[in-house]
Amino acid sequence: MENYDVIIIGAGPAGLAAGIYAVRSGLKTLVLEEKMAGGTVADAPVVDNYPGLQGATGKDVSQKMSAHAKSAGVKINEFEGAESLKVSADAKVVKTKKTEYETKAIIIASGSHYRELGIPGEKEFRGRGVSYCGICDGPFFKGKRVIVVGGGNSALITALYLAHIAGETKVVHRRDTFRAEEVLVSELKSLKNTEILWNTEAKEIRGDKIVRKVVVLDQKNNETKELPVDGVFVQVGESPNSQTAKEAGIAVDDDGFIIIDAFQHTNIAGVYAAGDVTNHPVKQVGTAVGQGITAALEAYGFIRRPYYKQ
Repeated sequence: MENYDVIIIGAGPAGLAAGIYAVRSGLKTLVLEEKMAGGTVADAPVVDNYPGLQGATGKDVSQKMSAHAKSAGVKINEFEGAESLKVSADAKVVKTKKTEYETKAIIIASGSHYRELGIPGEKEFRGRGVSYCGICDGPFFKGKRVIVVGGGNSALITALYLAHIAGETKVVHRRDTFRAEEVLVSELKSLKNTEILWNTEAKEIRGDKIVRKVVVLDQKNNETKELPVDGVFVQVGESPNSQTAKEAGIAVDDDGFIIIDAFQHTNIAGVYAAGDVTNHPVKQVGTAVGQGITAALEAYGFIRRPYYKQ
Protein backbone atom coordinates (compact mmCIF):
# COMPACT_ATOMS: atom_id res chain seq x y z
CA MET A 1 0.00 0.00 0.00
CA GLU A 2 1.42 3.38 -1.04
CA ASN A 3 1.69 5.98 1.72
CA TYR A 4 1.19 9.73 1.41
CA ASP A 5 1.09 12.68 3.73
CA VAL A 6 -2.05 14.03 2.08
CA ILE A 7 -4.43 12.73 -0.57
CA ILE A 8 -6.63 15.21 -2.38
CA ILE A 9 -9.81 13.90 -3.97
CA GLY A 10 -10.65 15.98 -7.03
CA ALA A 11 -8.56 18.04 -9.46
CA GLY A 12 -10.71 21.11 -9.99
CA PRO A 13 -9.58 24.60 -8.89
CA ALA A 14 -9.89 23.71 -5.17
CA GLY A 15 -8.01 20.43 -5.46
CA LEU A 16 -5.28 21.84 -7.69
CA ALA A 17 -4.72 24.85 -5.42
CA ALA A 18 -4.55 22.51 -2.42
CA GLY A 19 -2.05 20.32 -4.28
CA ILE A 20 0.23 23.24 -5.10
CA TYR A 21 0.30 24.46 -1.50
CA ALA A 22 0.69 20.97 -0.05
CA VAL A 23 3.72 20.23 -2.26
CA ARG A 24 5.23 23.62 -1.51
CA SER A 25 4.85 22.81 2.19
CA GLY A 26 6.93 19.68 1.70
CA LEU A 27 4.10 17.17 1.95
CA LYS A 28 4.10 13.98 -0.10
CA THR A 29 0.92 14.62 -2.07
CA LEU A 30 -1.37 12.68 -4.38
CA VAL A 31 -4.39 14.03 -6.24
CA LEU A 32 -7.01 11.53 -7.41
CA GLU A 33 -9.35 12.59 -10.23
CA GLU A 34 -12.03 10.37 -11.78
CA LYS A 35 -11.97 12.35 -15.03
CA MET A 36 -9.38 14.72 -16.48
CA ALA A 37 -7.79 17.35 -14.28
CA GLY A 38 -9.34 20.81 -14.42
CA GLY A 39 -12.87 20.42 -13.09
CA THR A 40 -16.17 21.76 -14.39
CA VAL A 41 -14.71 25.26 -14.83
CA ALA A 42 -13.57 23.91 -18.21
CA ASP A 43 -17.23 23.98 -19.30
CA ALA A 44 -17.57 27.74 -18.79
CA PRO A 45 -17.62 29.76 -22.04
CA VAL A 46 -15.78 32.58 -20.30
CA VAL A 47 -14.35 33.27 -16.84
CA ASP A 48 -14.65 37.02 -16.47
CA ASN A 49 -14.60 37.42 -12.69
CA TYR A 50 -11.30 35.83 -11.62
CA PRO A 51 -8.67 38.54 -10.99
CA GLY A 52 -6.04 38.66 -13.68
CA LEU A 53 -7.80 36.32 -16.11
CA GLN A 54 -10.41 38.63 -17.62
CA GLY A 55 -11.89 37.20 -20.80
CA ALA A 56 -10.23 33.80 -20.44
CA THR A 57 -12.21 30.73 -21.45
CA GLY A 58 -12.99 28.13 -18.83
CA LYS A 59 -10.95 25.60 -20.78
CA ASP A 60 -7.93 27.89 -20.74
CA VAL A 61 -8.23 28.50 -16.98
CA SER A 62 -8.58 24.77 -16.38
CA GLN A 63 -5.54 23.89 -18.48
CA LYS A 64 -3.36 26.59 -16.92
CA MET A 65 -4.24 25.51 -13.38
CA SER A 66 -3.54 21.86 -14.22
CA ALA A 67 -0.23 22.71 -15.88
CA HIS A 68 0.81 24.87 -12.91
CA ALA A 69 0.07 22.07 -10.44
CA LYS A 70 1.97 19.49 -12.47
CA SER A 71 4.97 21.80 -12.94
CA ALA A 72 4.99 22.39 -9.17
CA GLY A 73 5.44 18.66 -8.67
CA VAL A 74 1.89 17.63 -7.81
CA LYS A 75 1.23 13.98 -8.71
CA ILE A 76 -2.19 13.75 -10.34
CA ASN A 77 -3.73 10.36 -11.12
CA GLU A 78 -6.38 11.08 -13.73
CA PHE A 79 -9.21 8.62 -14.37
CA GLU A 80 -8.74 7.21 -10.87
CA GLY A 81 -11.52 8.28 -8.56
CA ALA A 82 -11.95 7.47 -4.88
CA GLU A 83 -14.47 4.65 -4.43
CA SER A 84 -14.44 4.46 -0.64
CA LEU A 85 -12.82 6.04 2.40
CA LYS A 86 -11.89 4.68 5.81
CA VAL A 87 -11.29 7.61 8.09
CA SER A 88 -10.51 8.10 11.74
CA ALA A 89 -8.34 10.55 13.63
CA ASP A 90 -5.40 8.11 13.48
CA ALA A 91 -5.73 6.12 10.23
CA LYS A 92 -7.02 6.99 6.79
CA VAL A 93 -7.29 4.78 3.71
CA VAL A 94 -8.52 5.76 0.24
CA LYS A 95 -9.63 2.94 -2.03
CA THR A 96 -9.85 3.24 -5.83
CA LYS A 97 -10.57 0.67 -8.54
CA LYS A 98 -6.82 0.19 -8.93
CA THR A 99 -5.48 0.03 -5.38
CA GLU A 100 -5.57 1.39 -1.83
CA TYR A 101 -3.62 4.31 -0.43
CA GLU A 102 -2.79 5.15 3.17
CA THR A 103 -2.53 8.78 4.14
CA LYS A 104 -2.22 11.05 7.15
CA ALA A 105 -4.73 13.62 5.89
CA ILE A 106 -7.43 13.87 3.24
CA ILE A 107 -8.76 16.91 1.41
CA ILE A 108 -12.08 16.31 -0.34
CA ALA A 109 -12.44 18.60 -3.35
CA SER A 110 -14.68 16.37 -5.45
CA GLY A 111 -16.83 19.22 -6.73
CA SER A 112 -20.35 18.83 -8.01
CA HIS A 113 -22.37 17.65 -11.00
CA TYR A 114 -25.07 19.32 -13.03
CA ARG A 115 -28.51 19.28 -11.46
CA GLU A 116 -31.31 17.96 -13.63
CA LEU A 117 -34.82 19.34 -14.08
CA GLY A 118 -36.40 15.94 -13.50
CA ILE A 119 -39.07 16.45 -16.15
CA PRO A 120 -40.38 14.01 -18.79
CA GLY A 121 -38.14 13.84 -21.85
CA GLU A 122 -35.01 15.18 -20.16
CA LYS A 123 -33.20 11.86 -19.84
CA GLU A 124 -34.56 10.51 -23.14
CA PHE A 125 -33.20 13.45 -25.15
CA ARG A 126 -29.93 13.97 -23.32
CA GLY A 127 -27.30 14.28 -26.03
CA ARG A 128 -30.06 14.65 -28.65
CA GLY A 129 -30.96 18.25 -27.94
CA VAL A 130 -30.71 18.36 -24.14
CA SER A 131 -27.38 19.65 -22.87
CA TYR A 132 -25.82 20.84 -19.61
CA CYS A 133 -22.79 22.52 -21.17
CA GLY A 134 -23.10 25.50 -23.50
CA ILE A 135 -19.48 25.60 -24.62
CA CYS A 136 -19.47 21.85 -25.30
CA ASP A 137 -22.62 21.68 -27.40
CA GLY A 138 -23.44 25.26 -28.39
CA PRO A 139 -21.67 25.08 -31.79
CA PHE A 140 -24.10 22.31 -32.86
CA PHE A 141 -26.97 24.83 -32.70
CA LYS A 142 -25.68 27.51 -35.03
CA GLY A 143 -28.63 29.50 -36.37
CA LYS A 144 -31.14 27.33 -34.49
CA ARG A 145 -33.65 27.88 -31.68
CA VAL A 146 -32.44 27.20 -28.14
CA ILE A 147 -33.80 27.56 -24.63
CA VAL A 148 -31.74 28.06 -21.48
CA VAL A 149 -33.44 27.03 -18.25
CA GLY A 150 -32.20 28.81 -15.11
CA GLY A 151 -31.62 32.21 -13.55
CA GLY A 152 -28.15 32.23 -11.99
CA ASN A 153 -24.74 33.23 -13.30
CA SER A 154 -24.22 29.96 -15.15
CA ALA A 155 -27.56 30.28 -16.94
CA LEU A 156 -26.94 33.83 -18.09
CA ILE A 157 -23.33 33.20 -19.12
CA THR A 158 -24.56 30.25 -21.18
CA ALA A 159 -27.37 32.34 -22.69
CA LEU A 160 -24.97 35.12 -23.64
CA TYR A 161 -22.64 32.62 -25.26
CA LEU A 162 -25.44 30.92 -27.18
CA ALA A 163 -26.93 34.24 -28.31
CA HIS A 164 -23.92 34.75 -30.56
CA ILE A 165 -24.32 31.30 -32.10
CA ALA A 166 -28.02 30.43 -32.18
CA GLY A 167 -30.62 32.14 -34.30
CA GLU A 168 -32.99 32.57 -31.38
CA THR A 169 -32.35 32.23 -27.64
CA LYS A 170 -34.99 32.11 -24.92
CA VAL A 171 -34.28 32.09 -21.17
CA VAL A 172 -36.90 30.31 -19.09
CA HIS A 173 -36.89 31.34 -15.42
CA ARG A 174 -39.46 30.38 -12.82
CA ARG A 175 -39.15 33.67 -10.93
CA ASP A 176 -39.55 37.34 -11.90
CA THR A 177 -35.95 38.35 -11.16
CA PHE A 178 -32.56 36.78 -11.84
CA ARG A 179 -30.13 35.90 -9.06
CA ALA A 180 -27.20 36.47 -11.42
CA GLU A 181 -24.75 39.37 -11.36
CA GLU A 182 -26.27 42.63 -12.60
CA VAL A 183 -23.66 43.05 -15.34
CA LEU A 184 -24.82 39.76 -16.89
CA VAL A 185 -28.49 40.71 -16.57
CA SER A 186 -27.92 44.06 -18.30
CA GLU A 187 -25.97 42.49 -21.15
CA LEU A 188 -28.60 39.80 -21.69
CA LYS A 189 -31.44 42.34 -21.81
CA SER A 190 -29.57 44.37 -24.44
CA LEU A 191 -29.53 41.53 -26.98
CA LYS A 192 -32.17 41.62 -29.71
CA ASN A 193 -32.30 37.90 -30.49
CA THR A 194 -32.86 36.90 -26.85
CA GLU A 195 -36.18 36.68 -25.00
CA ILE A 196 -36.72 36.22 -21.27
CA LEU A 197 -39.75 34.21 -20.15
CA TRP A 198 -40.35 35.26 -16.55
CA ASN A 199 -42.39 33.20 -14.07
CA THR A 200 -42.20 30.29 -16.47
CA GLU A 201 -41.36 26.67 -15.72
CA ALA A 202 -40.26 23.95 -18.13
CA LYS A 203 -42.59 20.96 -17.69
CA GLU A 204 -41.75 18.53 -20.51
CA ILE A 205 -39.38 18.05 -23.43
CA ARG A 206 -40.83 16.48 -26.58
CA GLY A 207 -39.47 15.27 -29.88
CA ASP A 208 -38.83 12.25 -32.05
CA LYS A 209 -35.21 11.37 -32.69
CA ILE A 210 -34.19 14.81 -31.46
CA VAL A 211 -35.76 17.61 -29.43
CA ARG A 212 -38.60 19.44 -31.19
CA LYS A 213 -40.62 21.19 -28.49
CA VAL A 214 -40.63 22.25 -24.84
CA VAL A 215 -43.82 22.44 -22.84
CA VAL A 216 -43.75 25.40 -20.43
CA LEU A 217 -46.12 26.64 -17.75
CA ASP A 218 -46.80 30.34 -17.34
CA GLN A 219 -47.19 30.43 -13.56
CA LYS A 220 -48.97 33.80 -13.47
CA ASN A 221 -51.72 32.81 -15.89
CA ASN A 222 -51.53 29.08 -15.18
CA GLU A 223 -51.33 28.53 -18.94
CA THR A 224 -49.41 25.74 -20.65
CA LYS A 225 -47.97 26.12 -24.13
CA GLU A 226 -45.54 24.43 -26.48
CA LEU A 227 -42.44 26.21 -27.73
CA PRO A 228 -40.75 24.96 -30.92
CA VAL A 229 -37.07 24.48 -30.11
CA ASP A 230 -33.97 22.63 -31.28
CA GLY A 231 -31.91 22.66 -28.08
CA VAL A 232 -32.50 22.82 -24.33
CA PHE A 233 -29.63 23.92 -22.10
CA VAL A 234 -30.27 23.08 -18.45
CA GLN A 235 -28.50 25.46 -16.04
CA VAL A 236 -30.29 25.07 -12.70
CA GLY A 237 -27.36 24.60 -10.36
CA GLU A 238 -25.28 21.70 -9.22
CA SER A 239 -25.40 18.87 -6.68
CA PRO A 240 -22.35 17.88 -4.60
CA ASN A 241 -20.26 14.79 -5.30
CA SER A 242 -20.29 13.81 -1.64
CA GLN A 243 -21.74 10.30 -1.50
CA THR A 244 -18.38 8.63 -0.82
CA ALA A 245 -17.66 11.10 1.98
CA LYS A 246 -21.10 10.62 3.48
CA GLU A 247 -20.72 6.84 3.48
CA ALA A 248 -17.43 7.25 5.39
CA GLY A 249 -19.16 9.16 8.19
CA ILE A 250 -18.23 12.68 7.13
CA ALA A 251 -21.06 15.04 8.04
CA VAL A 252 -23.14 16.61 5.27
CA ASP A 253 -26.10 18.99 5.38
CA ASP A 254 -29.64 18.31 4.16
CA ASP A 255 -28.61 19.02 0.57
CA GLY A 256 -25.59 16.72 0.69
CA PHE A 257 -22.89 19.40 0.95
CA ILE A 258 -19.99 18.60 3.30
CA ILE A 259 -20.18 20.68 6.46
CA ILE A 260 -17.01 22.68 7.12
CA ASP A 261 -15.86 25.35 9.54
CA ALA A 262 -13.94 28.51 8.65
CA PHE A 263 -10.73 26.48 8.30
CA GLN A 264 -12.17 23.75 6.02
CA HIS A 265 -12.30 21.21 8.86
CA THR A 266 -14.93 18.46 8.68
CA ASN A 267 -16.24 16.53 11.68
CA ILE A 268 -13.28 14.12 11.47
CA ALA A 269 -9.78 15.22 12.49
CA GLY A 270 -7.38 15.32 9.55
CA VAL A 271 -10.17 15.37 6.96
CA TYR A 272 -10.82 18.64 5.15
CA ALA A 273 -13.09 19.73 2.31
CA ALA A 274 -12.89 22.57 -0.19
CA GLY A 275 -14.77 23.98 -3.16
CA ASP A 276 -18.20 23.23 -4.55
CA VAL A 277 -18.64 20.02 -2.53
CA THR A 278 -18.80 22.05 0.70
CA ASN A 279 -21.65 23.98 2.31
CA HIS A 280 -19.86 27.29 1.72
CA PRO A 281 -22.56 29.52 0.19
CA VAL A 282 -20.44 30.98 -2.62
CA LYS A 283 -19.56 28.62 -5.47
CA GLN A 284 -16.91 30.41 -7.52
CA VAL A 285 -13.44 29.63 -8.84
CA GLY A 286 -11.96 32.28 -6.54
CA THR A 287 -13.53 30.89 -3.38
CA ALA A 288 -12.63 27.33 -4.36
CA VAL A 289 -8.97 28.30 -4.77
CA GLY A 290 -8.94 30.06 -1.40
CA GLN A 291 -10.57 27.10 0.33
CA GLY A 292 -8.11 24.69 -1.27
CA ILE A 293 -5.18 26.76 -0.01
CA THR A 294 -6.62 26.92 3.50
CA ALA A 295 -7.28 23.17 3.55
CA ALA A 296 -3.71 22.39 2.46
CA LEU A 297 -2.18 24.61 5.13
CA GLU A 298 -4.47 23.15 7.78
CA ALA A 299 -3.48 19.64 6.67
CA TYR A 300 0.18 20.67 6.98
CA GLY A 301 -0.48 21.87 10.51
CA PHE A 302 -2.24 18.62 11.37
CA ILE A 303 0.63 16.48 10.06
CA ARG A 304 3.73 18.45 10.99
CA ARG A 305 2.44 20.22 14.10
CA PRO A 306 4.44 23.46 13.69
CA TYR A 307 4.88 25.64 16.76
CA TYR A 308 1.95 27.89 15.83
CA LYS A 309 -0.39 24.87 15.79
CA GLN A 310 0.72 23.48 19.13
